[in-house]
Amino acid sequence: MKEIFHLPAHKISKLLHKREISVEGLVKSVLERIEEKEKEIRAFITIEREKILEEARELDKRFSKREELPRWAGIPIAIKDNICTQGMLTTCGSKILSNFYPPYDATVIRKIKKEGLLIIGKTNMDEFAMGSSTENSYFGPTHNPWDLRRVPGGSSGGSAAAVISGETILSLGSDTGGSIRQPASFCGVVGLKPTYGSVSRYGLVAFASSLDQIGPITKDVLDAYFLFHIIKGRDSQDSTSLPQTSLEENLKGEVKGTKIGLPKEYFTPGVDKEVKRWVEESFKVFQTLGAELIEISLPHTEFAVAAYYIIAPSEASSNLARYDGVHYGYRTVSPREKGEENPVVEMYEKTRQEGFGEEVKRRIMLGTYALSAGYFEAYYLKAQKVRTLIKRDFEEAFQTCEVILTPVSPTPPFLIGEKIKDPLKMYLSDIFTIPVNLAGLPAVSIPCGFTEEGLPIGLQLIGRPLEEVKLLQVAFAFQEATDFHKRRPL
Repeated sequence: MKEIFHLPAHKISKLLHKREISVEGLVKSVLERIEEKEKEIRAFITIEREKILEEARELDKRFSKREELPRWAGIPIAIKDNICTQGMLTTCGSKILSNFYPPYDATVIRKIKKEGLLIIGKTNMDEFAMGSSTENSYFGPTHNPWDLRRVPGGSSGGSAAAVISGETILSLGSDTGGSIRQPASFCGVVGLKPTYGSVSRYGLVAFASSLDQIGPITKDVLDAYFLFHIIKGRDSQDSTSLPQTSLEENLKGEVKGTKIGLPKEYFTPGVDKEVKRWVEESFKVFQTLGAELIEISLPHTEFAVAAYYIIAPSEASSNLARYDGVHYGYRTVSPREKGEENPVVEMYEKTRQEGFGEEVKRRIMLGTYALSAGYFEAYYLKAQKVRTLIKRDFEEAFQTCEVILTPVSPTPPFLIGEKIKDPLKMYLSDIFTIPVNLAGLPAVSIPCGFTEEGLPIGLQLIGRPLEEVKLLQVAFAFQEATDFHKRRPL
């Protein structure tokens, strides 16, 4: 079937179960697409060609025997390279883990394997998920399939680029400050950041443990809904994970009477005019569907970026202390062999110096400084207090509305190299997504328009804790009323 790799998973699943296509044929079409596009996009770090073809043939045998297989059996999925996969290279986009093969699967990996999904490979990312452009990878930048001169967003840029280009059908990313939603917006796909704790973090290589969350990146809202259903739930190996109620079988997309909040702090003069225009166009769509739009205020939004860039680097400083060249991963040439006086200390220092990239080093230094004895209360403790205020802002807002609507990013996809030498400018790319992580809320990015140059623009919908179903109902209603999600780059 022509360009089957551009179809959403829920449609491909029906074709597989009706035996109108084979799993091997589906996998080959995706691998051929990778062969065609990967040299210019560079969405993957690792591709498991032979393994996935072997698994596809085995599934075809089971289909031919008319075995009852899971609904999603045979669908190719790409995994962000900070999620542990047993026996498969897991690098976090870093030199320091460039030879690391985990001895176990993350909980989400066990769940998707149980449902019969086929892992096609591991996707490129900003090193240790620290970045907003996928330019900070040890393996080189990923390019946006809509315009190869531009970034795909980050840090899950490889996952988003692979989905929209047809190099995979589904993907998983992780979101610490917008790392699922921002690349989803930049690549014109759907990206869901679930409620903190709704998906187990066991096996996710930690960046900032109180902010990290695994979530789906997909071609449409239905795929995001069903993939979230697979990966969600309580996990005894993650003490922060939450029990989940079962999801409804299908999304209804009914928003009549739904109150949607528009925070005035998110619609400022600093937002790109084309982003503002398309997000405001979405207001009309929701009004036509019968939703009620009301203005709300999230007064502490302006402090979110500052609080985040104290809390996240502080947690990163602690989490990344384990990469010392002793336990696993990259190790520098033995200092003893080079005649150093203090070989152990030299080995620690040089391993980290050579193994970490510039952005990771910058954040470790920021975090270590914020946690130091003389500055802990002045910086880290104060940032946590601001985080509480931001969370309260959302709680108060949700007393008057059910869902909040905002832009995902203040700009469309920017040029590769445009912001890489200005960290502050890069950090402000996440100004509209960071508050959601600080408050632990669910949020989704969906395509809502295109610039005059043909670049995607995303719309962010934010929901109450554990109300992913309501959130995705609203997103699905918008999707069904528009056709932005159907567009593909050449």
